[in-house]
Amino acid sequence: MSKSEQEWKAILSPQQFRVLRQGGTEAPYIGEYTNTPASDGFYNCAGCNQPLYKADTKFKAHCGWPAFYQALPNSIKIYKDESHGMIREEMRCSNCDGYVRM
Repeated sequence: MSKSEQEWKAILSPQQFRVLRQGGTEAPYIGEYTNTPASDGFYNCAGCNQPLYKADTKFKAHCGWPAFYQALPNSIKIYKDESHGMIREEMRCSNCDGYVRM
C-alpha cells in the first residue's frame, strides 16, 4: 500500500499520523487502549484496518502502552534498530508499513 504524505494526513488524525507515519508515541498511561482488558476480537492497524493482534493476546506490561505477546501471522514486519548503542526491534504493519507496537 503506497500513499503520499498528504494522502496519509487526509485520512489519519494528527496523532495517528505522528505515531503511524513518523514513529512517534503518545504519552504513557493515557491511551484509549492502555487499560482495556483482553477480550474477544482483534486490534487492527489504524492506517489500513488490517488485523494485527488477537485481543486475547493483550497483557499488562506496566509500561504505559498496550502490549501483546503475539501478532497474527504475517501481519507485521520486524526491523532491527542498532543505533544509539542498543538493539531495538521496530514493528510495522505488513500492509501499509505503519508503525505498530507489540
